[in-house]
Amino acid sequence: MTRTEEVNKKEDLKVNKGVFIKQHDKSSKFSDVYILDENVLGSGGYGYVQKCQHKVSKQQRAVKIMKKLNIQKQEHIRLQYEIEILKNLDHPNILRLYEVFEDKKQYYLVTELCQGGELFDEIVSRGKFEEKDAAHILKQLLSAINYCHKKSVCHRDLKPENLLIDDSENMTIKVIDFGTSQVYASEEKMELVLGTAYYIAPEVLLGKYDQKCDIWSIGVILYILLSGEPPFPGNSDAEIIKKVKAGKYYFTRPAWKNRSNLAKQFISKLMNVDPNERLTAEQALQDPWILHKAPELQDLKSFEATSEALQNLQKFRAEQKLQQAALTFIVCQLSNKEEQDRLYQSFKALDKNSDGKISREELIDGYKKIYEHMSEEAIIEEADRLFKIADADGNGEIDYSEWQIATINKYDVLQEEKLQNAFKLFDKVLYLIFYQVQTQLQDGSGSISATEIKDVLGVGKKFGNDKVWEDIIKEVDINGDGVISYDEFKIMMTKFLNNEITVIQKDPANITENDH
Repeated sequence: MTRTEEVNKKEDLKVNKGVFIKQHDKSSKFSDVYILDENVLGSGGYGYVQKCQHKVSKQQRAVKIMKKLNIQKQEHIRLQYEIEILKNLDHPNILRLYEVFEDKKQYYLVTELCQGGELFDEIVSRGKFEEKDAAHILKQLLSAINYCHKKSVCHRDLKPENLLIDDSENMTIKVIDFGTSQVYASEEKMELVLGTAYYIAPEVLLGKYDQKCDIWSIGVILYILLSGEPPFPGNSDAEIIKKVKAGKYYFTRPAWKNRSNLAKQFISKLMNVDPNERLTAEQALQDPWILHKAPELQDLKSFEATSEALQNLQKFRAEQKLQQAALTFIVCQLSNKEEQDRLYQSFKALDKNSDGKISREELIDGYKKIYEHMSEEAIIEEADRLFKIADADGNGEIDYSEWQIATINKYDVLQEEKLQNAFKLFDKVLYLIFYQVQTQLQDGSGSISATEIKDVLGVGKKFGNDKVWEDIIKEVDINGDGVISYDEFKIMMTKFLNNEITVIQKDPANITENDH
């Protein structure tokens, strides 16, 4: 899915959220890090999902517990594949994976917690949705799948059971279960017949298909949302599949009487039996029904969130590599739900084409709406400057995590507890001791070495020169002893707060009392 990153100097090193999705070995126990809630949120053939609380941050998360006895060899392989895919997906409507544990009997996949349950249960409860509500859900789903397809990932099992409601009030959804997903090459046809009878595309049943199979499934989901009924009803999978192969569905039942022609036309474009004539996810996002029924966010709440985010972006500078890494860890692993929701609102408000990324043009447009008093020339100059800062990996787009890191309130980031947790991540010995005996780290105890930084940031990367790690240490090492103490780490992060990012002098004689 991603090529091996080659690093010859510290400037080549790119840090993203996937670096911190840790797959622990058997020596690390889930129970040392989390308190398991006894209530089961959901279950299936794989195992079950429960709520859990992170012992250090007190955050509520979900854990998918899979019994190894229930998993065949091929499923073990697919689980590892799913973990790697989730590490590389960075979209607000795709469930975030935090870390993975295992013991002799079970795997534990720790994810963000969605309190609203499955979309399937919401459909059962409501019966059917109003068009504007269905469009709001579809726009989020299409945004996530468009992002996946741009990353050459086909989900292959989209259905209401695999869509979780994160926020019932705003109907924010998250796509889950990438266990049957596939990374594909351009023009390549997939052959393995996977999916669920109601939602499977006709071409999948024939054993030759591409990513457009996801679009068919989305069409079926929309059909059910608007009518409360499946387009291919049947008393058995065999009966349903026979109807799917025929590809005939109708809008003649009473549930369709008050539905718009635009909605019916849109479903027909999503569920075209010929995949070549079927809409892409990108095209579907620009369909008249989506544009009319799910308009851009214009409310005061999103305006305020965007205004705050742009103000925070103006203050953001993180030039030192360890500083960038610590910020990424704090924001992606330790930020709370309230902080994340506010960042989500601003990101969605600026992401006009719903592709899950913010382009230079979208950032400029956002500036024009918030800073109407500025000249167009000044806006473009400022937006270009900030775009380069926020686009940490230099790929020409601001990814969701990059936006979160660059626009979060710095005072939220630099709470003492979060700094200690970030420090412990790199000082791995202290990190493990902390979880086992739950003792507080005292200022000045422990240190971070070049080897420990390499162990955390160097996974999956090819290095032409190990001097990279020494150079990262030197940026922060005030007393020149070759390691980073917690005091030095804290000074580095405090300088970020005060916008005083400078390369620290290595000569201990240059350190004053004020530096501490």
